[in-house]
Amino acid sequence: MSKSILSVDDSESIRQMVKLTLSSAGYQVHEAGNGSEGLNKAKATTVDLVVTDLNMPVMDGLTFIRELRKLPAYRGVPIIFLTTESDGAKKQEAKAAGATGWITKPFQQDQLLAVARKVLG
Repeated sequence: MSKSILSVDDSESIRQMVKLTLSSAGYQVHEAGNGSEGLNKAKATTVDLVVTDLNMPVMDGLTFIRELRKLPAYRGVPIIFLTTESDGAKKQEAKAAGATGWITKPFQQDQLLAVARKVLG
């Protein structure tokens, strides 16, 4: 059975690129346009990895991660930030919220795949 990944980003083009990259490697990709949508999808179906943006409307990525980590099914699931932010303080805040890793946009497809493979084993 293939691993499933939730991609949460308000940019449809980024979600399409993430989906194309990961699905071509055999992963099943679910999509959400903001943190609130992502949280609802995460509650409806358990995934093996979450890739989320930081700056989004309705619910930002940090709030999304904090809420996701409250759910027992997501305490150990890897969460990767995929964002234009590269500020060290933001990275520390994300780590404190429960993020596993950080990829800066624009991203290289092979970089995203390498990170996914690493955290999914």
